[in-house]
Amino acid sequence: MTDKLTNSFSKMKFNAEAEEFVPSWLKKTPAPAPTPAPAPAPVEKPVVKPAEKPAPVVEKPKSESPAIDDKPKSTPSTPKNSGSPAVHNLKNEFNAKRSNSQDFEVPKDMKENLNIVFIGHVDAGKSTMGGQILHLTGMVDQRTLDKLQREAKEIGRDSWYLSWALDLNQEERNKGKTVECGKAIFETEKRRFTILDAPGHKNYVPSMISGASQADIGVLVISARKGEFETGFERGGQTREHAMLAKTAGVKKLIIVVNKMDDPTVQWSQQRYLECCKKITPFLKQVGYNPKTDVHYIPVSAYTGANIKDRLTEDVCKWYKKESLLEYLDNIKIPTERNINGPLLIPITDKNKDMGTIISGKVESGKLKKGQNVIVMPNKKPAEILQIYYEDNETQYAVSGDNVRIKLKGIEEDEISPGFVICSPDYKINCVTAFEAQLAILEYKNIICAGYSAVLHLHACVEDVSITALLHSIDKKTGKKSKHAPRFLKQGDVAIVRLETAQMICAETYADFQQLGRFTIRDEGKTIAIGKITKLITE
Repeated sequence: MTDKLTNSFSKMKFNAEAEEFVPSWLKKTPAPAPTPAPAPAPVEKPVVKPAEKPAPVVEKPKSESPAIDDKPKSTPSTPKNSGSPAVHNLKNEFNAKRSNSQDFEVPKDMKENLNIVFIGHVDAGKSTMGGQILHLTGMVDQRTLDKLQREAKEIGRDSWYLSWALDLNQEERNKGKTVECGKAIFETEKRRFTILDAPGHKNYVPSMISGASQADIGVLVISARKGEFETGFERGGQTREHAMLAKTAGVKKLIIVVNKMDDPTVQWSQQRYLECCKKITPFLKQVGYNPKTDVHYIPVSAYTGANIKDRLTEDVCKWYKKESLLEYLDNIKIPTERNINGPLLIPITDKNKDMGTIISGKVESGKLKKGQNVIVMPNKKPAEILQIYYEDNETQYAVSGDNVRIKLKGIEEDEISPGFVICSPDYKINCVTAFEAQLAILEYKNIICAGYSAVLHLHACVEDVSITALLHSIDKKTGKKSKHAPRFLKQGDVAIVRLETAQMICAETYADFQQLGRFTIRDEGKTIAIGKITKLITE
């Protein structure tokens, strides 16, 4: 019997060296968990390897930004970004911590730059005025002007030669119409000026919006010639739309230049000058300009140069005794605040390839220098600034308000599009596909419901957009939001809506950066609505 029991126990293969069995509630120290099921195991035992990978993302999202940058472009707004620094308050973040990337001084003797956009109805004389200014300030010499005059005479367009100083495209010269927003620079003793010559034809309004988004001052050119002013100012004319778009784009001051005062139908008539001013003033007030503080009127002749640089003489005009156009521009106070010590933000308006990648744009905030490392958003491509140009003149530095061309190293031209934004690697602009905004419907015959699609113009960005939800209607008298969402919007309504874009865009709220938070919505060649971003959404 004893032998049988011994044989039975030997077949069971007991481990003689095993520790004594002790119940878990009597143990003084926790036994190593055989499975990762118990929840407290990762807290008490940080040695467990599966818990190490997600820990840096949850505990220190800011230090893991390189990992976020490596994500594929196809998933820029995945739910993983909801807890990441994809949407942040850029201004507060910059004020809270400053890095060495923008900790440098710029020369104090740098001339202040003023960006001027010429807007108005087609054939009002915008390009001619720009060419005349370049000639009078010495930026275009007499030899070049004589050459342009001969070329214009050959095709039977003698009076167009001044406009050709800005209209460099052969298509523009043949048609006599500006197609793209031209750019030129001139200087006075006090300031440096950037001229942005916007097209006046209704087919090229997107180019006009791009120019107005870079401007500090707007010069609204109207023709005093009988019939031309009325054509441009009537409903459907570009005088009205350009004034409204300039206000939407952030142009806070307008100079109303009454051109063609030397025309035989006008002959410097004070009555005609006052008639034009009287008709346009109520509309400018309706758009949002204060006629007393935001609007200034000047009579000129762009073709002859009268009252452009030098004041009018009595033999030309006896009733106007005030300053000339360039005198007024030289002494005007810049209406926009220059945030030189803020985070670097440069919306890209144009690109080309010339021995490297070259981009154009206005420095909306911050400062930059040669050799500085930057990042291009939203594709998060790092680059280095090789050269900085004011037109064709190379410079070492640029500050907020400057309109510059920049040669970049480390990035190809096909990796950049207009609407992308150059910023500091430490302070990246927000990139989203959805946002909430306060929207004002200007002109639309039908009703607008959720699902309506159009084209969004935001700084230099042009993107397809759709209204996904109507959240609140706003009382225009009190400014209060409604409790219930409206079923539709019609012309004249103001509402809070949610919009979604087809691609990722660079944007900030209007409260943080006005120039990067105001937008226009256009559809079928017409401006449908204007708005400002109130909230950025990533979910």
